Amino acid sequence: MSVFATLVEQLADLLRPLFGLSAAAAAIIAFTALVRLLVHPLSRAAARGQKARAALQPRIAELRRKHGKNPEKLQKAVLELHAEEKVSPLSGCLPSLLQLPAFFLLYHLFSSGTIGGESNTLLTHQLLDAPLGGRWADALGDGGVFGGAGLVYLGLFAVVTVVAYFSYRLSRRMTEASAATAGAGADPQVPCADPQVPGAAAMGGVMKVMPFMSFFTLVTVAVVPLAAALYVVTSTTWSVIERSVLYR
Repeated sequence: MSVFATLVEQLADLLRPLFGLSAAAAAIIAFTALVRLLVHPLSRAAARGQKARAALQPRIAELRRKHGKNPEKLQKAVLELHAEEKVSPLSGCLPSLLQLPAFFLLYHLFSSGTIGGESNTLLTHQLLDAPLGGRWADALGDGGVFGGAGLVYLGLFAVVTVVAYFSYRLSRRMTEASAATAGAGADPQVPCADPQVPGAAAMGGVMKVMPFMSFFTLVTVAVVPLAAALYVVTSTTWSVIERSVLYR
């Protein structure tokens, strides 16, 4: 924690000539972009995997017709098909899962009063009039909805709403475009949802609600420290842009 706090402080110092008192907020956005760049190769692989899985759907549908009465044999045949074509049935889940540690790190960093036994100076940083360690409830209690901090949150909510709308439309378009090639029992939009893959059913249930997750981001932004909210908003915006390019 102390090492990461020092890195954020140093990055904020570098950005201070450009962003002034909001340099730490800019550092968090830059950190988020770095995380997404590191994960991008996996996102590209996930996009290729999704297209490859879509191409396999007619063959999987044939396997279902052939082994529909023998679930164990069907599962084995589907796994063998994925292995033969060198397609990982769960690779699409990795980019989302690997971003969680960075979010929790920021959450704890800006929720702790002390780091390494010393006062957490990161809590003194702000985005305009909103403290990076504060929450929406704090903003409402200090100036209300249209106070300085409240307006920062209104701006974040507006960004999330626009991103959520485009994310939902993109997800629906991808689902409709893939529907013609998807076999029964598998969701072409959900890269982890093939029920014949061990462990995929539970993950698929989670991934089915992914088109709506951007709307749930509004709740996250409201209840976490502003620093973590910036990470969520930046990462969500990146995801929509990335998906629109990779899955076009």
